Amino acid sequence: MNPSGPTLALVESPVQLLNVLEWAHTRRGREPLLTAVPAQPGPLAERRRPDPRTVADRLRIVVLPPTDPLSRGQLRRIAGIARDEGYAVQWQEARGGSGAPLRALAALGPAVRRAERIVVGDPFSRFVQLLLAPSGAAELVVVDDGTATMEFVAQLGRGERLRRWHRTGGGPLSRARELAYAPVSGAARRRLRPGEGRRVELFTSMPVTPLPGTELRLNDFAWTRARFGPPRLTKGTDLVGTSLVETGVVDPARYLEAVCALTREHGVTRYFAHRRETPRKLRALRAATGLEIVRPDLPLELIARRGPVGRTIVSFPSTVVHTLPYALTGTGVTVAVCGIDPAWLAPGASPRAGGFLAGVTDTARDVRRLPARSTTAAG
Repeated sequence: MNPSGPTLALVESPVQLLNVLEWAHTRRGREPLLTAVPAQPGPLAERRRPDPRTVADRLRIVVLPPTDPLSRGQLRRIAGIARDEGYAVQWQEARGGSGAPLRALAALGPAVRRAERIVVGDPFSRFVQLLLAPSGAAELVVVDDGTATMEFVAQLGRGERLRRWHRTGGGPLSRARELAYAPVSGAARRRLRPGEGRRVELFTSMPVTPLPGTELRLNDFAWTRARFGPPRLTKGTDLVGTSLVETGVVDPARYLEAVCALTREHGVTRYFAHRRETPRKLRALRAATGLEIVRPDLPLELIARRGPVGRTIVSFPSTVVHTLPYALTGTGVTVAVCGIDPAWLAPGASPRAGGFLAGVTDTARDVRRLPARSTTAAG
């Protein structure tokens, strides 16, 4: 492989884009052509945008945004930060219309074929899998898409088709689509495994055991810690929301009970909403608890590092119980995780949900563990 060849990053969420920035930060010094223009002095908002003619053109970040407004807003904010750091960022619509996927495939196909290295944030994405089909890249890097990385590595190791852990079997039409798509999915799985003339790197904060031959690199949020903070600490406790209700995993009433119990027991004052949580659900939480509901405009790792932030951050099983201890190391903030009682699971939840969420909790490092039973409001 020619390490100085062009690198193409494909991201679909704010967290993925943040983790591409973290990955690029770790490569600086070893690969000068990945080095962005040095940051200008002064607050981030006051920095002069680098001259595009001086920006290293070997790392091209392509944002494939989802359709929901909150995710798009977060992506635009962190894309602006990436440009301020000196990286070339392309916004490519691939959803939202019948012709958008085909136009995006046509637009990105040449860059995919030229790339010596491809960085992906969501190996479960069908669109990303389609893009990987014509790729002859000698190196493929997978950066974290949250806790989904744990399931990705496990499924790849077992030789299973890639399927998000919270998805259920679906109906006949869904199964027919899966069957028709099987050749593309199978080709993507082969490209995501190391082979002759192809290296695979996993850049992650998650506790995973990579496949033989896969290079594992720790994402300890060095770029985030270098650029932001340390934060000012408040006296209250912050609670991190989750989209487990929206994905059909947790019963809505049980979730409301759990938030009420945590608020009483731990002095919670602010609730950081997940970008997929619905306004109706958040209104119910605010009415029941009196909490200040915060809609973050950046990934929580950046929000917490910039501050102000509570001395204790409580979360249900999610990505942040693995990432925040890295991002907030040395700040004095305690991260606590509240387990999910099996009784909270919705009737239609995936059979894998309980075990997966327990694994997220049990493998978290440098966190305080709160028993699920202590959050049940009604006995």
